[in-house]
Amino acid sequence: MIIAREKRKSNIAEFVLYMWQVEDLIRAYKFDINLIEKNIISQFEQPRNVKEEIKNWYANLIVMMHEEGIRKHGHLKLVKEIINQMNELHVQILRKNEDTRYIEQYSWAKPNIEELKEKLPDTKISDIETCLDGLYGLLLMRLRKKEISKETEHAMTTFSNLLAILAIRFKQMEN
Repeated sequence: MIIAREKRKSNIAEFVLYMWQVEDLIRAYKFDINLIEKNIISQFEQPRNVKEEIKNWYANLIVMMHEEGIRKHGHLKLVKEIINQMNELHVQILRKNEDTRYIEQYSWAKPNIEELKEKLPDTKISDIETCLDGLYGLLLMRLRKKEISKETEHAMTTFSNLLAILAIRFKQMEN
């Protein structure tokens, strides 16, 4: 909750990736708030009242995941809505054709986006969600200590750079 709040303010793309990780953690702990409290919340060096707030945050996410039917896979509606907002901004920037830095970064990322879309089960997802999927996959590969090819590293760098600029534009839009 503390990390999510900070990431939401500072970098919207990092927030989405963090929330996907939280969803996977909740699934890994079988939606058991006691296991989450023991293995995650207890690690925070925070006062008791803050730990209680964190526990309530996780408990609310568990309820939302049950209600939204995403026990096995899928993402929270609130996270999907943010991805939609990010994509709307992405499309708007491209349409206006004024942000040369963003457009240039997108042109570098576009071939990698298309290549990844061909490998994903749902090829109809937006370019922004594709970038997020790629970066989340990279995170999982690193956590599992899997070898990452130079081509994959390069592709993910183009995604990361694009999302970094988009996150800045998103923050500017919100302010």
